[in-house]
Amino acid sequence: MLPQQSRPLHDSLPASAQVPAPIGPVAGGRRRRLWWAVALVGAVVAGSGAAAFVFKGDVPRGVQVLGLDLGGGSREQAASTLRAHIAANDEFSAPVPVDIAGRSTAVRPADVGLVIDVEATVDAATRGRPALLSSRNVAPVVTVDQDRLDAALRKAAGKVGTDVQVPAVVFDKLIPRAVYPKPGRDLDPQRSAEVLRAGWLGGGTVTVPLVEVHPVTTAAEVDQLVETVARPAVSAPVTVTSGRGSLTIPPAAIAKSLLMTADETGRIVPRIDEKELRSAVGPQLARLETKPQDARFTFTSGKPAIADGGEGVTLDLAAAAPQLLTALKSTGARTVQAALTTSAPQLTRADLGKLGVNEKVSTFTTKFTGGLTSPRSQNIVQAAKQVRGALVLPGRTFSLNKHTGERSYKQGYKDAPVILNGKLTPGVGGGVSQFTTTLFNATYYAGLKDVEHKPHSYYFDRYPAVIESTIFWPNLDFKFKNDSPYGVLLDTAWTNNSITVSVWSTKVWDKVTTEYSPRRNITSPQTITLPPGPNCIATSGLNGFTQDAFRLFHRDGKVVKREKFTWKYDAEPRFVCRSDS
Repeated sequence: MLPQQSRPLHDSLPASAQVPAPIGPVAGGRRRRLWWAVALVGAVVAGSGAAAFVFKGDVPRGVQVLGLDLGGGSREQAASTLRAHIAANDEFSAPVPVDIAGRSTAVRPADVGLVIDVEATVDAATRGRPALLSSRNVAPVVTVDQDRLDAALRKAAGKVGTDVQVPAVVFDKLIPRAVYPKPGRDLDPQRSAEVLRAGWLGGGTVTVPLVEVHPVTTAAEVDQLVETVARPAVSAPVTVTSGRGSLTIPPAAIAKSLLMTADETGRIVPRIDEKELRSAVGPQLARLETKPQDARFTFTSGKPAIADGGEGVTLDLAAAAPQLLTALKSTGARTVQAALTTSAPQLTRADLGKLGVNEKVSTFTTKFTGGLTSPRSQNIVQAAKQVRGALVLPGRTFSLNKHTGERSYKQGYKDAPVILNGKLTPGVGGGVSQFTTTLFNATYYAGLKDVEHKPHSYYFDRYPAVIESTIFWPNLDFKFKNDSPYGVLLDTAWTNNSITVSVWSTKVWDKVTTEYSPRRNITSPQTITLPPGPNCIATSGLNGFTQDAFRLFHRDGKVVKREKFTWKYDAEPRFVCRSDS
């Protein structure tokens, strides 16, 4: 309202009335004041419209990101526009050229999590003042997975920089020697991420710098460790006491087990290597410790019986390590108390009772000649002794080579004929192939899964054709898998002319049988003359042939599964031991 008016005059007059002219000398002043008032009102109205225009939307006018005008719209509109722009341009997914210490490579944004954070970028765009006659550029917010980037750069560039010389204290016999740290140059994950974020959208090659890397431990600290830890440690023995007696750790064992090497940061934290310590004082530990004994199957009157196992007792050197380290630094009393811990067996009587080892599932016997006094027969019996009582848990695989170990004189094996390079020659453990064949057939007729076996090169009529197996350390093995839900227990027995293997478990199949195809591709042996001597074993020769054996699995009176085995036997030459002269 104008001055000196309580309300506009025309608001109270009828439409036909005329507004009286101003009176007296004040008329001109009122016109001027009215003009300024109208102008002021117009300016206010115009200013309000301009402000509404300038401040319209979440993002102020004039804001640009990557050349896109995002001003005047909502956050959602700005984010949608930015996402569409990124998706439509291959430059944001193209490999980024990178230079690392003069080596050129590239990283794919998708591999290292290199992206524009749209939400963070829009958030940055909403801050600041609007601009009507100019524009304001807002840099996109770029993120990258620092760890993935570091791994990708190292894989792409290979070995770069120089290694840090890691500090350590090592022993030359009983004399400690300091290894001083030296800095190296390497990639720094944080710095690499910074330069890639900053240079990605610039369009050129991003140079990733190498930084100087210093170990945490200094040379002075290494010297201090030599004087305060290493020298006192080997100055005298340490006694470890327990409820079962004590043992003495001599300085040589201390030097072997005290580790003073730096971690990945270059920090040295002295520690005891329990494995090395146990190895160094092994004979003494044998007097104090006992291993846990699993419950096991034995045979009573030809049937399986369960014998209880027992707990083991161990000297807990790992728990005593902090005390041991303290004692090593001392030049006075050097005695440490260590606790004894008990360990339960892995298999108990109850565990074995649940395995279903209840009946003889299969048994197989082969014959041999020469009686039990011949070296070959003794080898067969020795293998049978080692295998008797072997338990194969459900899902486990049995390896004959692994179970017996290398068959050597030390184990009681003798020299007997073996097939080597196509002819019979004396070799330690000869004859074990017959035991292997007997074991293979026992597991074969139990319906267990064949994993590895290899028939002989020549056919011997003491074995069933095709379904037989040789063995030779370490290249040829016999393996079967217990693919049943029950335990499998192996039993062996022998006479002066036979070897028998039996499988105890719970039957899965009613029976397992074999059908043979006719022999085919029969070949005749050739005669080979060899110089007489211990390495020549004469043979009469055998025909070669090829044959199939089909393992049939029976259940409920039907054959429910068939498995084919095929083997080609070479003709065994007729070896004659004769001098040509």
